[in-house]
Amino acid sequence: MHLIPAIDLLGGQVVRLAQGDYDRVTTYSDDPVAQARRWVDQGATRLHLVDLDGARAGRPVQSDIIARIVATAGVPCQVAGGLRDAVAVATALATGADRAILGSALVQDPGLGRTLVDRHGPDAIVAAIDVRDGRALGDGWVPGATGTPALDLIAILAAYGVRWFAVTAIARDGLLAGPDLDLLAQAQAAAPDANVIASAGVSSLADITALTERRYAGAIVGRAIYEGTVSLPEALSITRA
Repeated sequence: MHLIPAIDLLGGQVVRLAQGDYDRVTTYSDDPVAQARRWVDQGATRLHLVDLDGARAGRPVQSDIIARIVATAGVPCQVAGGLRDAVAVATALATGADRAILGSALVQDPGLGRTLVDRHGPDAIVAAIDVRDGRALGDGWVPGATGTPALDLIAILAAYGVRWFAVTAIARDGLLAGPDLDLLAQAQAAAPDANVIASAGVSSLADITALTERRYAGAIVGRAIYEGTVSLPEALSITRA
């Protein structure tokens, strides 16, 4: 299992939100490039870069910073936030990122997944399945977003050739509440041949062990490594055992 540190960008700073709420933000660094190097120096072999301003605006906002991180990190990077159409995806991949992650656009138009897989290949496209009350939400998780049944969307996208899914339990995001193992199992069952990346809630080495034992393709970790409840080198040693 690949353990993937998250670098969430808001106003040029590295932050974490609680449950996707822009009014509940914790800032960890004002130097995203240095933060990326720190995680790589500690052993990270992939980074998860999120343009939170872009997610809210519906278009990439922090492309320059993301491009700098990709150019200097020395490891593969996956990019999310504000990628709502084929042009934005192509632009993100042109920075050198090897994966583009889309949520809202695929909730609104699952057929876009097939178009993007045909154009860029199945390993370049990741569907972000952000789940609240069983429904996959887009629109930056704003209050009132209705979404679509999450497991149905996963099955449809898998039928269209999407092979990577980043699954987030919104209620646990940024709260160190532990991963939603039931949701992840249901997501994997909805697309048995797909690669599921666990997102949200990782709070301990026990969580890393549980995800590794279930053989998920990856796990995104954020607040836990920023606040020191999880040591990144120790967590990586579990995934490589």
